[in-house]
Amino acid sequence: MEQGEFSLSEREFARIKARVYAVAGISLSEAKRTLVVSRLSKIVRALQLPSFDAYVDYLERNGSAQDGQDFVNALTTNLTRFYREDHHFEHLRSYVATLMAERPRDNRLRIWSAGCSTGQEPYTIGMDLLSAFPELKRWDFKILATDIDTAVLAKAAGGVYPDSELNGLSAERARPFERGGGTIRIPAAVRDLVSFKPLNLIGPWPMKGPFDAIFCRNVAIYFDKPTQGEMFGRFAKMLAPEGFLYIGHSENLGSGGEGFRLVGKTIYQSREKLNKRAA
Repeated sequence: MEQGEFSLSEREFARIKARVYAVAGISLSEAKRTLVVSRLSKIVRALQLPSFDAYVDYLERNGSAQDGQDFVNALTTNLTRFYREDHHFEHLRSYVATLMAERPRDNRLRIWSAGCSTGQEPYTIGMDLLSAFPELKRWDFKILATDIDTAVLAKAAGGVYPDSELNGLSAERARPFERGGGTIRIPAAVRDLVSFKPLNLIGPWPMKGPFDAIFCRNVAIYFDKPTQGEMFGRFAKMLAPEGFLYIGHSENLGSGGEGFRLVGKTIYQSREKLNKRAA
């Protein structure tokens, strides 16, 4: 055990699992025990508390909203990169090209990146579409990017990353980034498209939609099956009739799939459009 870490009893682990499930819908498995000890020990030590039990007591009785947010932030995992699961962006380009041809006078385009982490996903969407369709600069084009972790949202909003993020990208895809001092910066035209907002996916959704596309990739894996089904069902109601939902490579819609039809690898289309065509 590293210096500064606390021992975690079965009772304490059960209490932590119950709390993070209740407030964020995150289902922690036994495999996450080491992660829990490593990440929460720092907070327990900073609060000068003697144990994890005392920490959960503190959260329940005396903890501020920020204390609760720090608890959630510590237990979320944020692994992402630019152009992750490239086939989704290829499909999105094709879809947007169709929308632009079908909407000569309605130039509204809305995309939601749900579980955006440190911002690589929404920024990829913005850069890729502006590069393919420069005329989108004249559209009412906006990207909503949400995450429950306020720490990663703050980093995402800055739009600055180490230049190692360019590793593996083609010269064409690396070109839009502004470079200097070992960092890369998202161009202003792309940053202006994206609004970063804190959002708990198991809580209320204040946005109205509809969205032409929703990206929610490698987020559902942290939820149990009932929570996944409920979330995907809510996404169906937020999509435009012709909209698409993009999910992670290891995910499926489960009980939330009634509003969708699989049209590609982890790509689903709203059934509302399909039902209208059939009618």
